[in-house]
Amino acid sequence: MSNDVHHGSCHCGAVKFEVRSVLTPAARCNCSLCRRKGALMSPLFPAAGLTIIQGEDALTLYQFNTRVARHYFCKYCGIYPFHQTRKDPLLWRVNIGCLDGVDPYSFDAGVNDGASLSTVILEDA
Repeated sequence: MSNDVHHGSCHCGAVKFEVRSVLTPAARCNCSLCRRKGALMSPLFPAAGLTIIQGEDALTLYQFNTRVARHYFCKYCGIYPFHQTRKDPLLWRVNIGCLDGVDPYSFDAGVNDGASLSTVILEDA
């Protein structure tokens, strides 16, 4: 897929955004948060590739462990649309399942070893 502009939203539509990014190779992550949310993520892209069209005030921030990564969720429907990465805070990933007209089940996906980036040992993590 090309580095086209893709439009997306959370489930309830309060948050709408566009992203300029390729969508492959798609990835999942095995960190304690991503393992639970199960999202399929885009490849890394620069912050300038993401534009929030509406609903910035509907986003809530969640941070854990080192508190470098910034995971955003819609405070109304709970959907995770995108996050700023821990490995490089200038880079972001988008939840492919939030993109209009894109079937996340049609992608092959690797697994990023986010669990190895943890500095705090979490029980049952």
